Amino acid sequence: MIPRHITIDAANPYELAQFWCTVTGWPLGEGDEPGDDEVLVDAPAPVPDMLFIAVPEAKSVKNRVHIDWVPTGRTRDEEVERLLGLGASIHEDHRLPDGRGWVTLLDPERNEFCIERSDAERAS
Repeated sequence: MIPRHITIDAANPYELAQFWCTVTGWPLGEGDEPGDDEVLVDAPAPVPDMLFIAVPEAKSVKNRVHIDWVPTGRTRDEEVERLLGLGASIHEDHRLPDGRGWVTLLDPERNEFCIERSDAERAS
């Protein structure tokens, strides 16, 4: 068994999916448009797609599940700065003086996600 989607509740699925398309470089699902109740971000196999579904209530508590991302082609700190420029915000900064650690960010609808050190940073 493998996961097909990571499903995320959203006030505006299309807008949030657009943010994640920019973050990941993955395309929107075919035919997805503004105002749709379900919008897909189409990940390359075997990575599960991200599916954003409209819900009437606003996010009010910490997510029980979140995604930990490892940057490719950038350091952790470079990736954090890039994402802040795209509209993410820092929730908790767990970077340590010795270079280890991670940063927990919030997407535009305040869903948590983490940026860890890149594979190259962990190998050195």
